[in-house]
Amino acid sequence: MALTKREIMNSIVVTGVSTGIGKSVAELLIQKGFRVFGSVRKPADADRLSAELGKNFVPLLFDVTDEAAVRAAAEEVRKALNGETLFGLVNNAGVAVGGPALHLPIADFRRQLEINVVGQLIVSQAFAPLLRAQNAQGKAGRIVNITSVSGKEGSPFLGAYSASKFALEGLSESMRRELMRYGIDVIIVAPGPIATPIWDKAEELDIEFYRDTDFYEAGKKFQKYSVAKGRSGLPPEAVGKAVYAALTKPHPRARYAVNPRPLAHWIASLLPKRVVDQAIAKALGLLPK
Repeated sequence: MALTKREIMNSIVVTGVSTGIGKSVAELLIQKGFRVFGSVRKPADADRLSAELGKNFVPLLFDVTDEAAVRAAAEEVRKALNGETLFGLVNNAGVAVGGPALHLPIADFRRQLEINVVGQLIVSQAFAPLLRAQNAQGKAGRIVNITSVSGKEGSPFLGAYSASKFALEGLSESMRRELMRYGIDVIIVAPGPIATPIWDKAEELDIEFYRDTDFYEAGKKFQKYSVAKGRSGLPPEAVGKAVYAALTKPHPRARYAVNPRPLAHWIASLLPKRVVDQAIAKALGLLPK
């Protein structure tokens, strides 16, 4: 069914839509009647998604860490909006770097923060002006930042990833309070394990780099556990539904957790940190010998 002129002007930018959560979010928003501008890094992905998602998907080619490319994409969107306000920005693009903190290459740690934190700010700065209402009677758009359950709790071997998501949680909260000045809401969507192709990549990660460290055997256990947990996680559509709610509800929550085992997660959050530390260390073989 063709969209009306009014509906097609309800446009949303979603970063990192080539696969997984980003693609699922883009698909759902298009089904709900939005035009989606989705960022990818490769022209081949842009062509593939254009064919799969149809005319209401518009690819944007940029890496979130490339400030000039992001600003050029924002200008492209501004022209396409033709004076309309951008309905929403979904900061989804990100990566996960794994490894024991004491042996993690500093270049990898910097890359983790550059993509998952600095990149999110680059994108927000570039597109935020398009979210501002065009007149006193208009309604401002919203920003949805995709963080993680790792933005509230740190796991062994995911210190870099957790650091980036903790940072994004804090940045989001600060921005939410600052951007009240313009009526722009900033909402967090924090997924737990989600069944996407990322777990195939996680299983293929070579941890031989850490063979000569005290963390090798524990790292193998954690990798096996994480992959199994991820593959049994919620479908990516669950995140899409949370993003849609965050963008469209009249009075959205400040943070939406998308967790396949919310009760277990809640109970664990009530336990003393030292108890949780001991249980995790025992399970992975990280207790002193």
